[in-house]
Amino acid sequence: MPYAITYEYTVHYCPTPTDRPTVTGSTPRMYGETIHPHRPNQSPMDAAPAPPPPFSVHLVTGGGSSPELALLLRSLAAARVVALDAEWKPRRRGPRDDPSSAAPPPPQFPTVTLLQVACRGDGEGERAAAEVFVVDLLAVPLADLWGPLRQLFESPEVLKLGFRFKQDLVYLSATFAAALGCGAGFERVEPFLDVTNVYYYLKDHDMQKRLPRETKSLATICEELMGVSLSKELQCSDWSCRPLSEGQIQYAASDAYYLLDIFDLFHQKIRTEGKSLPTDELTSDSHCPPMDTECSLSGDAVCSDGYLTSIVVKYSDKILLTESDTKPRSSRRKEKQKLTTNAKCKEKFEGSTEWQGPPPWDPSAGGDGWPKFLCDVMIEGLAKHLRCVGIDAATPSSRKPEPRELLNQTYKERRILLTRDVKLLKYQYLASNQVYRVKSLLKHDQLAEVIDTFQLKISEDQLMSRCTKCNGRFIQKPLTLDEAIEASKGFQIIPSCLFNRNLEFWKCTDCNQLYWEGTQYHNAVQKFMSVCNISD
Repeated sequence: MPYAITYEYTVHYCPTPTDRPTVTGSTPRMYGETIHPHRPNQSPMDAAPAPPPPFSVHLVTGGGSSPELALLLRSLAAARVVALDAEWKPRRRGPRDDPSSAAPPPPQFPTVTLLQVACRGDGEGERAAAEVFVVDLLAVPLADLWGPLRQLFESPEVLKLGFRFKQDLVYLSATFAAALGCGAGFERVEPFLDVTNVYYYLKDHDMQKRLPRETKSLATICEELMGVSLSKELQCSDWSCRPLSEGQIQYAASDAYYLLDIFDLFHQKIRTEGKSLPTDELTSDSHCPPMDTECSLSGDAVCSDGYLTSIVVKYSDKILLTESDTKPRSSRRKEKQKLTTNAKCKEKFEGSTEWQGPPPWDPSAGGDGWPKFLCDVMIEGLAKHLRCVGIDAATPSSRKPEPRELLNQTYKERRILLTRDVKLLKYQYLASNQVYRVKSLLKHDQLAEVIDTFQLKISEDQLMSRCTKCNGRFIQKPLTLDEAIEASKGFQIIPSCLFNRNLEFWKCTDCNQLYWEGTQYHNAVQKFMSVCNISD
């Protein structure tokens, strides 16, 4: 039986990996990206050990004399560029038993529970060091943060970076005002640069034209600009629960840090193209007081030069909160439509979150006995895990399929549609009860849930028997090293470290991807044996 290792493992985007990662105030945590072996110059299973991430993370959980808080305040005072992000507990509305019996509660802004700050000061050498902070707003006294944050937000000498940060600012302002009084909010952030605009500039979009209506996600921007894959599994996790998990801190820190990396690309392009204003024209601007222009011009260092000042003058914007922004509101029309829909569909939805078999592959339903699933775009990671345990798991052919497209593919191929989108459940009647809503958030838990719900029998021989890239099967006879090298020409690079090892290579019959039992293989097998409850 051919085996194929899952090829999602952690490496790190590290332009100058010189410092080892540390996390102060907690245990060490790893930050990075997922590498895909089907890309050129990357090995799917037998890669070198992952380099350390290029930054240290400080988890700030105390006030007053806390050394982490003191370091945060010093870093903010010395920073020239600061990237900002925030997290809060997502709001989930459940169906009402009697929508007409009681008026809905007044809308409220979510409480921000985590603030991520990535600071970079003047350049020293080839690259200015970045300090990354994850600030627990449930543990740190907000009175100790309000003054420094307000000064940061309004300082004309510090460029602030964010990704759609206005909503974060609204919620952050409401959180501080609720804790410290009405006058303790934040009204503006200036100068500010949205990474969305940076992305379109780097993609040579005509900035005189209106930006596309559908903006890219931060994960997509990082993928396209830097080849960094940011997992968004924990985006909707409960950020009010303590202690924070390793994955939550990884997610939060990475979101802030990579904003700086994207700005570095933008800064470098500005310098390369020479698109800067003369220094003497900049010093009179209200945003930019006179600065020392002597600095290192090597690398992407953020330093006190005319190029950074030019960016502030020519490309930065500002966020101003009006009185209406500070008042939570809801649309009566939307609420009325939602309540009406819930009332009409309540009977149809009753019990639909639980699976009511038999599945279409069951012999009693005319099936062939082989489980088959279709995972929508929200849980593509689950599809790869299912393939690793030998289960046929397809994904939609288009990135944004319509519900009827998903259901048509589900019906024609006699599959079960796996989704986390509750809205798809109302289309169940079109697919003869072939839709199942996955409740778990993490991929390992999702895999265990699907195995338990559908009573799947997984044997050790099934592990790593499908191509995780395309869901295809493997050739029956393994390839020799020479045959594998010939088959990989112009398509995939086989690391030279494998040449002296007696390995067999397996090729997918559909996409021609090559696999071998690399150093990660046995760990992956043990992991899936544990999830599938397979005894040694």
